Amino acid sequence: MTAMETTKDGVASLTAGKMKLRIYPTKRAAGEAAALAVAEELRRLGQLRDQFGVIFATGAAQFDTLDFLTSTPGLPWKKVRGFHLDEYVGLDENHPASFRRFLRERLTQRVDLGAFFEMNGSAQDLDVVCRHYIEELHVAEPQLCLLGIGENGHLAFNEPAEADFQDPLEMKIVNLDLMCRRQQAAEGWFPSWQEAPERALTLTIPTVFRVPKLIASVPGPRKAQIIRRTVQEPISPVCPSTLLRTHPDVTVYLDVDSAAELENV
Repeated sequence: MTAMETTKDGVASLTAGKMKLRIYPTKRAAGEAAALAVAEELRRLGQLRDQFGVIFATGAAQFDTLDFLTSTPGLPWKKVRGFHLDEYVGLDENHPASFRRFLRERLTQRVDLGAFFEMNGSAQDLDVVCRHYIEELHVAEPQLCLLGIGENGHLAFNEPAEADFQDPLEMKIVNLDLMCRRQQAAEGWFPSWQEAPERALTLTIPTVFRVPKLIASVPGPRKAQIIRRTVQEPISPVCPSTLLRTHPDVTVYLDVDSAAELENV
């Protein structure tokens, strides 16, 4: 890990491997900074391509990022073919915790995308869902992916017990571990962890890591331990987010709470 550098406006930066971390005074400031970085990349891609794929993350960590992003004027949304990282299996699309509902309310109903492809976790044949979704992903060739990091280190829904850094699959059905389900309940998506689904659809880690640019929003005190582990632990599926240290272009946007366990912060 490199030494911490701090700018005049109180933004600290460091790197761990190839992973860049930016630490902002508040959660809102971190979300705005992540949104500015996404907006800049959307403009750049819009000048180069008639259309391009973007993968979006969900969850409480994305609130501010998506709020700022969808409020930014002049972005080339019509060129964007949108996707998401994951979705619960068997959860109605109108349930408050549904990621399809999340992205409708916070993205697709706010800006006019060229296309958006939803994961249907309620379908009868999930293998067909995976196959068709990956076909669309191949056509779109995603150039940008928004990410979060779970309290157990998951990327998308690649849990420690399920994560495979050389996964032969591009999308799969996974079992969600207890820590993940507790996090979903703690964030208010379900009344209790017992009511959180046990399975989900997810893009696999190799699929995510093929995307040239990753922008992760990871604010809040509940993420402090996993950020420390992501930076300091050996790179291993035991903590999937440690692999971010190997991606050639990833920036993680933190607030002082999520950075609290990093040394020299």
